[in-house]
Amino acid sequence: MEAASNNMPIQSPLINVMVSAVRKASRGLMRDFGEVDHLQISRKGPSDFVTETDLRTEKLLKAELHKSRPKFGFLLEESGEFPSEESEFRWVVDPLDGTTNFIHAIPYFCISIGVEKITDKGSEIIAGVIYDPIHDELFMAEKDKGAYLNQRRLRVSPRRSDFYFVTGTSRSSSPYAGASAKLNQHVTTLDGVFRRSGSAALDLAYVAAARYDACWFPNLKKWDMAAGIILVKEAGGIISPLGHAQDAYQDGAILAASPESHPLLIVGQS
Repeated sequence: MEAASNNMPIQSPLINVMVSAVRKASRGLMRDFGEVDHLQISRKGPSDFVTETDLRTEKLLKAELHKSRPKFGFLLEESGEFPSEESEFRWVVDPLDGTTNFIHAIPYFCISIGVEKITDKGSEIIAGVIYDPIHDELFMAEKDKGAYLNQRRLRVSPRRSDFYFVTGTSRSSSPYAGASAKLNQHVTTLDGVFRRSGSAALDLAYVAAARYDACWFPNLKKWDMAAGIILVKEAGGIISPLGHAQDAYQDGAILAASPESHPLLIVGQS
């Protein structure tokens, strides 16, 4: 497969389908985001409102994607799984990643779509798009074609110090909560800052864009990370399981890092 030019974003039909879908769905998302402050004092409340936003956005995304690739299956955050007997591919969709941020009018959320290829030998994420409508930032990646932010080719951070690490929270009952807590403690001894942001998909995109050096999560769903995984890989980053997980994507326990920071974090898991 021919590699993309450093100055030319991906123009494949698969990427174009996802880009068109997220841009169309983002219009309603932005409209609803503009109503959040009002909803904080309404009788209905912001949580119910966001549920409606999730469902409406997901419905639109499903319709747009199905129209372009009718044989593909679906794995949707709100509606569940729709297997396909005609294709080895499926869309993995999160219509609104960063719901808590959205509820509180914090402008850090996104739409995430990944394309998963499923065979008898396992599954692989082959393409993905993450769109941040607040900042009009479109992250996209396809296997062997690179990762891009709008018109710019992405490379993970080369930093060897002054690291910026990001993580997520997990229920204490998660089998990987202990590994995550251990790693959290370890990074406080390293040269850098340590934050939680509230959107795993955007965190992974930011690792690909060299804004963060690494992020890790003990208990993600596939729709949270599908697009982010291909972005980090195509930007030269490393995806590995967290703790004793066998497969980051299947188990939901994931570490995404630059080659410079990854060895430091692996040590923190031992």
